[in-house]
Amino acid sequence: MNRTAGRGQLVWVSVFMLFTLHFVLHIGLSYGREAPDLLTLGLLIAARELSLARASGLGLVAGLLEDAMSLLAFGANSVAMTVVATGGSVTRDLFVGDSRLFFPAYIFAGKWARDLIHWLAMGPEVRQPFMEQAVVEGSLGALYLAGIAVVFSTALGSWSQK
Repeated sequence: MNRTAGRGQLVWVSVFMLFTLHFVLHIGLSYGREAPDLLTLGLLIAARELSLARASGLGLVAGLLEDAMSLLAFGANSVAMTVVATGGSVTRDLFVGDSRLFFPAYIFAGKWARDLIHWLAMGPEVRQPFMEQAVVEGSLGALYLAGIAVVFSTALGSWSQK
């Protein structure tokens, strides 16, 4: 097995693991908002590996899975995840390689954009004030996820070198 195929398999196993862990933490263990948004992390990683159409489709499916647990803003996650996955796929053509600085910045921007689009797609009767939800909570959540992404990519890099 060549190195590229091994890395690709490792990426997809990791994405599946992140998706599964997201739902175990959020639903199975009932951590809710305290748990990191591993679904977005997995989606952003997968989007760089997929074509535009496939990334958009995966974003839609991931958003529908997330929306299945939403009571008030059904569809907002689907829109947000589809747009973020589409944007993530486009970055593959704009930014070649994954440097130590690019990856956390990409995850931060993707998570913050997801929270912003989700806030915009929600109805005005269920959304919190913009500064509170989109700016403060969105930025803190994006920073939290970028930190997790750095740890995850370090672990993934050490696994792929074995």
